[in-house]
Amino acid sequence: MARKSHLYEYHKLHGKITEFSGFDMPLWYKGIVDEHLAVRNAAGLFDVSHMGRLWIRGRDATKFLRYLLPTNPTPLRDLRAFYSTICNERGGIVDDVITNKFSDEAYMMVVNAGNREKDLAWIGNLAEKYNVSVEDFSDDSALMAIQGPLAAEILQEICDVDLGTIRRFSFSEGRVDGERALLSRTGYTGEDGFEITIFGTPLLSPEKAMKVWEKLLSVGSELGLLPCGLGARDSLRLEAGMCLYGQDIDDSTTPVEAALDAVVSNDARDYVGKSAIVNQLEKGPSRRRVCFSMIEAGIPRHGYDILLAGQKVGTVTSGSFSPILRNGIGMGYVPQPISSLGQSVSILIRDSEKRAVERSAPFYDTADYGYKREKRGIGSAATNIS
Repeated sequence: MARKSHLYEYHKLHGKITEFSGFDMPLWYKGIVDEHLAVRNAAGLFDVSHMGRLWIRGRDATKFLRYLLPTNPTPLRDLRAFYSTICNERGGIVDDVITNKFSDEAYMMVVNAGNREKDLAWIGNLAEKYNVSVEDFSDDSALMAIQGPLAAEILQEICDVDLGTIRRFSFSEGRVDGERALLSRTGYTGEDGFEITIFGTPLLSPEKAMKVWEKLLSVGSELGLLPCGLGARDSLRLEAGMCLYGQDIDDSTTPVEAALDAVVSNDARDYVGKSAIVNQLEKGPSRRRVCFSMIEAGIPRHGYDILLAGQKVGTVTSGSFSPILRNGIGMGYVPQPISSLGQSVSILIRDSEKRAVERSAPFYDTADYGYKREKRGIGSAATNIS
């Protein structure tokens, strides 16, 4: 039987339910394209309570994360968040995660829904040699994300924290509609916005989470805020060039192959998978994740072949129609020698070769969309990056 999130009763009444990573979640409410465009032009509200939330605390918390992750947390100031990958000994990605640093002795890690049990077992096993505790508090908290150029303006109406003081990939604790919450200026859409952790709301007593969710929708409705499902979440993250675990990255994919080199800190410490990762950084991987847009009409899908001169050279891992570009876009893996911007390839769509070109992400014009553009909301994420 599929698991339920804290906000399932709302989704059941208003959305189209689908199974995802073992959870019954909303695929859409009004429609995927409408919800996608609401996030790009105004704001959207997502239930992401299915994601796992872990406390990593103790005297050795920073020391442990220095070993667990290729990203070194030591230089980061308190109240900063960072994206990284948990890797195995071969450099393969066990999961990609967002970690919030409260102090050198306290971190909160957000992991993917389908990996909650796997991650907890992997992290717990590695943590045995350290003075650190690992606690899964997912079912005792709710997580939602408000994303889009008006997200901060809407959230500020019911929040006691000055959101303009929170930079991108930073966070603060405060109250949202009177409920204790963590407000992290992060997200999975490419837009400005916040991920909101509501504490003290058990899965069997989700009233606090439901109250905050409905209050945000009430306050934001006049500004174009829509509840959004997994369909828009997927199309938005693809337009932004972000990976989906289990589809674009997995235990057999290294951060270097996945073009996630930025998560690898250049320092002397040891960490899980370092030998394989450094070897690929120095010599280059045999394959590389690339983004591409269609030149000819056609929608690429997961599993389609990528061709060069009529021969298969790779596979599409994610593909869809971009509501912003009004065009097919995707990503996949090709041999390193042909993973270059402007490289022409073809996608085999229904036994027909359709021309495409490799390009950089995000796919949209960052002058018009995404967190780097000039905002109409509170605080400019473009000027708040450090």
